[in-house]
Amino acid sequence: MLGVLLLGAAGCKKLDLGPSYQDTDLTFWQKPEAAAQVLNNCYAGMYSDDYYFFNESLSDNSFSSSSVNGGAAQSIAAGAYDGRTNRVAGEWAFHYGGIRNVNNLIANIDKVPGLDAGLKDRYLAEARFIRAFHYFHLISWYADVPLIKNEISYEESFNIARTSKAEVLAYVLTELDEVAPLLPLKAEYGDAEKGRISKGAAMALKAKVLLYDNKWSEAAAVLEQFMGGTYGVYTLFPSFPGIFQPENENNSEVILNLEFVPVSRTHSMQRFFIPFTEGTLISGMAPSQSLVDDFIMTNGKSISETGSGYDDNAPYRNRDPRLEATIIHDGSSFTTKRGETVTIRTAPGTGDNAADKADASKTGYYFRKYYDRTADGNNNSGLNLILLRYADVLLMYAEAKVMMNQLDADTWDKTIKVIRQRAGFSDPAALNFSNYAGLSNTAKTDLVRRERRTELALESQRIFDIRRWKIAETVMNGTLYGMKVGNSHLIVDRRVFDAGKHYLWPVPQADIDMNNHLLPNNTGW
Repeated sequence: MLGVLLLGAAGCKKLDLGPSYQDTDLTFWQKPEAAAQVLNNCYAGMYSDDYYFFNESLSDNSFSSSSVNGGAAQSIAAGAYDGRTNRVAGEWAFHYGGIRNVNNLIANIDKVPGLDAGLKDRYLAEARFIRAFHYFHLISWYADVPLIKNEISYEESFNIARTSKAEVLAYVLTELDEVAPLLPLKAEYGDAEKGRISKGAAMALKAKVLLYDNKWSEAAAVLEQFMGGTYGVYTLFPSFPGIFQPENENNSEVILNLEFVPVSRTHSMQRFFIPFTEGTLISGMAPSQSLVDDFIMTNGKSISETGSGYDDNAPYRNRDPRLEATIIHDGSSFTTKRGETVTIRTAPGTGDNAADKADASKTGYYFRKYYDRTADGNNNSGLNLILLRYADVLLMYAEAKVMMNQLDADTWDKTIKVIRQRAGFSDPAALNFSNYAGLSNTAKTDLVRRERRTELALESQRIFDIRRWKIAETVMNGTLYGMKVGNSHLIVDRRVFDAGKHYLWPVPQADIDMNNHLLPNNTGW
């Protein structure tokens, strides 16, 4: 018995010391590389590839054919969700996990030995940007959310209340203003540090935050400085399809990426949206007919407009070149990872990619944008996902100006015209402002919004646009259609959007169960 007690005492002593080969809270921050490691974790947790792509299926851009994929994107689009739905609960947890990582770095960075003061300031600026990015997404989905600026204890987490959206928004803008002077320009980073947050990223995000809050004049002022080169030199990449190819990563147009590295850090999302024969997995994201229809003709007219030349029997002829670069339709040419060029057939009865096949696209369309031919055999891709790019800056500027009824020839030439030229438009009817000058401002607004939709499809933008424009109850209510077969379009899904409650997600039920200070919930929940 004495021997057992002695062994027990020895065991307790050993446990108190802890394993010598593992870091503890006391030892980790004593490592010179600790700050860089934690900051890299903050970058990795800035956004989710799953959210990035499946956001398309939360909008009118695409259909999710699985009730599970994207955190139940299909159910959310159908209005059948609550605070227990995976994506609703997961989005909240994801962003607060990222905020916790940033607060942890800020609280402990002074413990890191030998860290250069200038590098420390830059690390803190990058981390604070990431925290602001998280809060921007939180208020976009939930409005009032807890504003946590520092590390809090386990006990404190059960007593924290929600902060008004206005206060969180003001905090985000202040943070971006304060960190911008501490961040390098994109060109000042070396090759080994490509993809890091720059001064341009901070100001582009600030402009987006202002635009989302309908502060048109303030957003335009920031965007004018951005376009003037104050925050670094950015240009449209010459090739629209080339923007999203691995050989052109971090090109002149990219402001901020969600970074991936082949083999060591990859995402497997493309298997959900490329042709079934190539992805060999259920086609989880199928573009909608609504998205296809919004791509204009090469003469600049919409397909329903008089004189457009649209032919219902040849619906993809003489269309915006971005249609073919973004979407694969029946008859599209497609180059496989094996280097073979094949024709994709999606009409019912035409093969494994056809709309009537169980696991194929239900709409008869697939996405081409972000297809990575260098992905491995399981379609794991190291291709970066673009969070902010220069075309978005130009489109935000065009939107801010049109909302102030100031979309003139000069603004047009600096924004819509150059974007269309880069896309491959050559017809003066599509390029010259004189052909649109006589439109009402409402029609011009619709034009700018359509341009955003077609330029930025599959880039996680549409869901936020339709919500901030308050058009979701129009575009997300009713039937989602697929390709035309015979005299009618495929009926794919039924969408429901209740304007009285669905513009904001509910606070997750599990969090309310642990902390009733998060009540009251959002209207309707």
